Amino acid sequence: MSSARELSDPGSAPVSELKAGEVDRFLRNPDKGKILYLVYGPDRGLVSERGELLAKSTGVDLADSFSTIKLDANELASDPVRLIDEAYTVGMFGGNRLIWIRNVGNQKDVAANIQAILKDPPEGMKLIVEAGDLKKGIGLRAAVEKSPNGVTLPCYADNAGALSSLIDDTFSEAGQRLSLDARRYIQEHIGGDRRASRGELEKLVLYARGEEEITLDMAKASIGDASSTSFDDVVDAVITGKLNHFDEAMQAFISGGSNPQPLLAAAIRQFQQLDLLRADMEKSGQSAAAIVASAKPPVFFARRKTVELALSRWTSLGIRHALRRLQDCVLDSRRNAALTVPVARTALLAITIQSARRR
Repeated sequence: MSSARELSDPGSAPVSELKAGEVDRFLRNPDKGKILYLVYGPDRGLVSERGELLAKSTGVDLADSFSTIKLDANELASDPVRLIDEAYTVGMFGGNRLIWIRNVGNQKDVAANIQAILKDPPEGMKLIVEAGDLKKGIGLRAAVEKSPNGVTLPCYADNAGALSSLIDDTFSEAGQRLSLDARRYIQEHIGGDRRASRGELEKLVLYARGEEEITLDMAKASIGDASSTSFDDVVDAVITGKLNHFDEAMQAFISGGSNPQPLLAAAIRQFQQLDLLRADMEKSGQSAAAIVASAKPPVFFARRKTVELALSRWTSLGIRHALRRLQDCVLDSRRNAALTVPVARTALLAITIQSARRR
């Protein structure tokens, strides 16, 4: 596999599999030699955002229904040969064509047809495939990564660094600056889904229009909502294994009619923070209290004891298993919106039980 350095070297071998940290640089100058871009991962907002960037980079008229063919994976499931037909159709008025498929999973027919297209690429055609989280080495992802004609772009929930960059870019473009308290608050209340995070930041920019500095009160007024306190209650119960507290907090959250997606995003952010802190703890040999006290970005003072307790319970491996479970839960709940609440509750309860057993 090509290294990250090769991405910017025109003379290097073509890259078929990008690492998560290489994707943004690739998107600034996509490899025009590829005919297929597979954008996949648990962060559906980021998958969609990057799919749009790739579509714009092709130069194809996205508003022309003859040049740009938009398909849903469900359409292809009921008509498996349609993708092949569309791929090898010559445009009525000539010019390049774009086929843009969304909501792809591990459908065998779709993977087989894409593999056939990669082996015999049509002229003047680009194919963008937006998919959920795909396992390495099997199905669609394997087919693309083994082909010189395609490239895979993974999309995972923003870590602390990526989230900070998104915040910096948004407010820099708006000519506004953030107070330290406002930044901390924002970092704790967005994340997990890139598109949702960007929407919250843009809403705050509009709310604070004309203000040079955005304060904590402004951030709370724009981003905060009635469920923010219950977010912390539920997440704290999950990471510390307090089953009774979890039942009470989750019931209060559900009774309030709140959307579980932001709650899942908050849980993902918390476990991402624990992952970083636990790695520092194991590397330095310091106590949980020392690691939390020196954390960057800082942990709110009121939550330090909770985070310390969680760090003393969770191993790095356990944290990553919990993150994977939460990311799978986000995907499952989006596939069936009617079951979002029970799916979220089941996943969070399972992680709480796992934490309780670590006492």
